[in-house]
Amino acid sequence: MRGLLVGRFQPFHRGHLEIVRKIRGERPDDPLILAIGSEQESYTWENPFTASERFDMIRQAAEEANLARIEIVPVPDIHQHALWVRYLEELLPPFDRIYTNNPLTESLFRAASYDVVNPTLFDRTHLEGAKVRAALAVDREWEKLVPPAVVKILVKLEAVGRLRLLAPGLGHPVGSEA
Repeated sequence: MRGLLVGRFQPFHRGHLEIVRKIRGERPDDPLILAIGSEQESYTWENPFTASERFDMIRQAAEEANLARIEIVPVPDIHQHALWVRYLEELLPPFDRIYTNNPLTESLFRAASYDVVNPTLFDRTHLEGAKVRAALAVDREWEKLVPPAVVKILVKLEAVGRLRLLAPGLGHPVGSEA
């Protein structure tokens, strides 16, 4: 069967990669679905990258780390919690285990009788999407927060400039006088 890890991956950082490595180590013969949540969202502070950009980040980081049997599926929001699990069951290949640290996701999948695992978070002090985006916005030591393959993608996307434009404060670069 397959495991399922749902996240926005904005961007895909080292913490995400470590969780994927741990899951693959526990279930090496089973595929792992990485569902890219909020796939329709992009070019906002919370969701600066497109689904295809996030897909490439995950794919290239997984290849670089020699992680096989990863299935990446973009998933749009439906904004109906009562229907969300059923929606994912229809949209995704069959899965039997959910990996999440989101209390709502955990509750919804437990109510649907799924095996839910709370993976250990890695270096949460630094490896959290909002903190990675903030480091990008000020162009300060962000490269160590993401896998090398993702560094290359973010440089190509000119992510520092994008995050500066999207940073809170009416689109003014972080730290600028408005």
